Amino acid sequence: MLDIVKTEPTLEDVHEQQARRPSAADALALKRAKKVGNRQVTGASQITLRQSIFPVALVTTLFFCWGFAYGLLDVLNIHFQTVLGVTAAQGGGLSAAYFGAYFISPLTWSGWICRKFGYRWTFITGLCVYGVGALMFWPSGKFRSFGGFCGSMFIVGSGLATLETAADPYISVCGPPRYSEIRLNLSQSFQAIGSVVAPLVATYAIFVNVPDSAGVESLHFCLAVVFFFAPIPEVTDSDMADSNELAASDTGYEDKPMRKQYMLFWGVVAQASYVGAQVAVANYFINYTIHVRPDLTQGQGSIQLAIAQSLFAIGRFSATFLMKFYKPRIILLAYTIGCIVFIICAIAVPGTGGLACLSVVLFFESCLFSTIFTLSLRGLGRHTKRGGSFLVSSIVGGAVWPPMTGAIIDATNAQTAMIMPLIGYLISLTFPIYLNLYKARELDAYREVEVGIKKEQERRASHIDEPIGLSKGATEERIEDRKSGLDSKEIEVA
Repeated sequence: MLDIVKTEPTLEDVHEQQARRPSAADALALKRAKKVGNRQVTGASQITLRQSIFPVALVTTLFFCWGFAYGLLDVLNIHFQTVLGVTAAQGGGLSAAYFGAYFISPLTWSGWICRKFGYRWTFITGLCVYGVGALMFWPSGKFRSFGGFCGSMFIVGSGLATLETAADPYISVCGPPRYSEIRLNLSQSFQAIGSVVAPLVATYAIFVNVPDSAGVESLHFCLAVVFFFAPIPEVTDSDMADSNELAASDTGYEDKPMRKQYMLFWGVVAQASYVGAQVAVANYFINYTIHVRPDLTQGQGSIQLAIAQSLFAIGRFSATFLMKFYKPRIILLAYTIGCIVFIICAIAVPGTGGLACLSVVLFFESCLFSTIFTLSLRGLGRHTKRGGSFLVSSIVGGAVWPPMTGAIIDATNAQTAMIMPLIGYLISLTFPIYLNLYKARELDAYREVEVGIKKEQERRASHIDEPIGLSKGATEERIEDRKSGLDSKEIEVA
């Protein structure tokens, strides 16, 4: 068992460095460092929106990669049922291999790499493993081996799980905290674009010839080299603890042991249920299409899936836009209810109407993962990276729901089998209800904090030695203390 204690900072580690708290400029000066200790306060949690554009944009390119892999999985599932003669339940084994890797990697080696060596090396490792998995697709396709494809998918899933262990938390924390949900939803929108492209590529390439994966795996190894040299700032768990303490007067943040992070654990359950439902819908979308529209072929069903995935992408962009005006917790609640309403319609309505309803389900699915992720990370402080690992591991729900859905399809039909995704959405709904009833004030406060918003020029103009991005409440407190003649070193920020 890997030693978590040695890679996660204590409060004493953070407080010892607050007397000489680094600024965002100090963090950017470290951006070319190949390794930054997780216990080090670098100042990266205070970088501004403008300073975060390049690293966030670079990491966003990775989202397209696993969006493409995920979209390919949905098409391969129905293809193997026909070409290799496997049942719908056995076809779910492909998802079990892919998403099973998500349960193993984040909780073991990829989570440890992220805490021990930082986000940069986690990106590099994930890309290399992904490249090896992509390379293994060629012999699997050449010999038409379903077991070989499952093994290749497990390796690809391990690489993607490693990438996601780093990418999702990094996007969430790299920049002003008030824009966390918007950043991750926007970045994940490019994952949705990859999911749209994959079925189209599969229709005109995979269904015709065995693809040569050399170009794919070469791309991932090239990206690994790019991340090795890229000037990206490292955001440590100590940075997150420091950032949360800076905003404590606004948010009411208190450091808690991991075992008492109840909102995180509820988020993990909701995420696992949602992902399971999402994957089940996508995996058997073509089965559903052919059932309600027997006149359509598999290739035409793949095109229908691409249309539905387009709605998924549109939904992500729309949710990102709406979060500028409405609170993420409210949008999460509304979109989850939308999934439930339209999946019920997809079960009850026959023909083209049912197909349209199932397509709309993907629209409302769009922002659920990223919003659950960012809201669950709120207030974790020094546990942020480990919390991110738990949330990524919850993607294992995608290995549980599809086989059960496939078993129902074998016993009845694809339309009736949509009851399984409905159950997943209902479980997931409990999380936004909980947030809106009991966590609304705390979550809304994070949208008002000024960490990463206040400019250094404004700080200097105030003639107070404040760190960049100090929250409004903490700034006013220091001004009052200065007027009282107190030494600034004796003033506690948190």
